[in-house]
Amino acid sequence: MAVGWGRAEDLHLRHAAMDWLGRRTNDGAEPLTTEELKDFRFRGAPLPLMDMQRGIRKPAVLDAALSFRTVYRPDGAERPYADGRGSDGLMRYKFRGTDPQHPENRALRAAMDRKLPLIWFFGVGPGVYLPTFPVYIVGEEPEHLQFIVDAVTDGAIQPHGALEEALKRYVTVETKRRLHQPIFRATVMRAYESRCAVCALGHRQLLDAAHIVPDREEAGVAGIRNGLSLCKIHHAAFDTHILGVRPDYVVQIRSDLLDEIDGPMLRHGLQERHGQPLMVLPSVRRERPASDLLEIAYAVFLEQ
Repeated sequence: MAVGWGRAEDLHLRHAAMDWLGRRTNDGAEPLTTEELKDFRFRGAPLPLMDMQRGIRKPAVLDAALSFRTVYRPDGAERPYADGRGSDGLMRYKFRGTDPQHPENRALRAAMDRKLPLIWFFGVGPGVYLPTFPVYIVGEEPEHLQFIVDAVTDGAIQPHGALEEALKRYVTVETKRRLHQPIFRATVMRAYESRCAVCALGHRQLLDAAHIVPDREEAGVAGIRNGLSLCKIHHAAFDTHILGVRPDYVVQIRSDLLDEIDGPMLRHGLQERHGQPLMVLPSVRRERPASDLLEIAYAVFLEQ
């Protein structure tokens, strides 16, 4: 039987893994393939950061889990485990099976008891994962067969009253910023092969994942079919209703700008795109923008 490392060695591994992931993913902004994840080495030897067969990874040398993952499923397809967010703004991660004492569940519980930082690998495409780190298991709900995951704190702060409500709002906003938004961006960039849908610009640093319907609205879910990969100019034009996209994927420019004379950006970047189809769409049809969401956004564009 393997003898577990002490806390200092355990934390050394976790920090080394997260430092490596930070360098390889631009501080958690870019996803990695399962093949790229195999490049990690600790003390000169390969050490898998994610279990390719199971949801929860606990190396034999550790007494607690190192990471866990949520597999990718296309929109409309059910995941084997329905991970999601609770009403308190915190994320939920389902137990392995229905036995709370399954070794993988015990491994996550051990990380919770010791307040150890973990890595959450979230699938954004087939064989492609976006790591979020550090995250903490801060509780469990056995009646729902799930752990409570905090992507902001380690659960040590337990405020009451007004402070509790303020922290809940903060955690909700920060969870969206640290988890949901990067996952949405990585999924959209992967589907559009890091190119602008309107002009095909391929410089990832100049691209955004735009919501067709804003995420503050009920229909504005952070799903691939509510997303467009847009360069920063076309994203701003879309959000300010200078540029619209019809449900048949044809670009429209606000009529008053079509007669305006300004410079090459207006002429080539906007006016010449009027009436033209999107230049880039996901090759997988079920990942293309939903026509009903485009219709909602286009109706707003026509009102301007």
